[in-house]
Amino acid sequence: MSAPHTSVLLDEVIAALEPAPGKIIVDGTFGAGGYSRGFLETGASVVAFDRDPSARQFAEGLGDNFRLVDARFSEMAAELGERSVDGVALDLGVSSMQLDQAERGFSFMRDGPLDMRMGASGPTAADIVNTAEPAELARIIWLYGEERQSRRIAAFIMRRRVEQPFTRTLDLAEVIERALGGRRGAKVHPATRSFQALRIAVNEELSELEAGLEAAERVLKVGGRLAVVTFHSLEDRIVKAFFTTRAGKTPGGSRHLPPVEALAAPSFELLFNGARAAGEDETSANPRARSAKLRAGVRTAAPVWSDVA
Repeated sequence: MSAPHTSVLLDEVIAALEPAPGKIIVDGTFGAGGYSRGFLETGASVVAFDRDPSARQFAEGLGDNFRLVDARFSEMAAELGERSVDGVALDLGVSSMQLDQAERGFSFMRDGPLDMRMGASGPTAADIVNTAEPAELARIIWLYGEERQSRRIAAFIMRRRVEQPFTRTLDLAEVIERALGGRRGAKVHPATRSFQALRIAVNEELSELEAGLEAAERVLKVGGRLAVVTFHSLEDRIVKAFFTTRAGKTPGGSRHLPPVEALAAPSFELLFNGARAAGEDETSANPRARSAKLRAGVRTAAPVWSDVA
């Protein structure tokens, strides 16, 4: 089946990883297979990971140089072993394919069950919304959604769930909208940050990202490359901090603060400074690309940091 979704920064990721015949590339977030197809076209072999069972339908016909593992990308080291691959790509967050499927419960624009799970197991968004204590729900919305009105939203949710538990996406979106006083001509839907927060909490996305970056550090050969595409500031902070520290770019200190010593020898060299964004042509064709940032690094011969820390 062909991919129903356009991969963001595909050309830039391919340029960063340099896939080629004889190389093994990990696509840690297979989704609809856009990155995997791009890597396979270069002649590289691809091992892809995805915890979403629906992703397998897009793996049909990808050939003998392709293998899909039904697992989280944080499990790549257990699956592949140390220093076994030449490149790792991670395209984070929810895919447009998942957003478009109302039955998955990710979207506040389409009515569906309040689910939001990327996999087939674990608590749903409805479980969190209907059972979390007020302070915990406010914390989730504040921490993962960076929503300043998190306490007010949590209070509105609490009052409503006493009368009737939440089961549908549009029902929750309407309550959040009322809590924030309606749209008032805002370009961004009032429920955007809260839905992001619930999705991150349901799927443990930030802890999964941290574990996945360490797993990539472990599976990459010397000279292997890691490319990570993020879509919001919470993800990007984690990726930036990982590359900055692993590349030995610790603060040099000042007359007020002593220099920070690196915990271990640098395990990555930055492929380029900072983050790269999509060009104007791509953002015009694919609005999702506007918030995308690419960071990349090259694995050194240094040990995995967690082995020496």
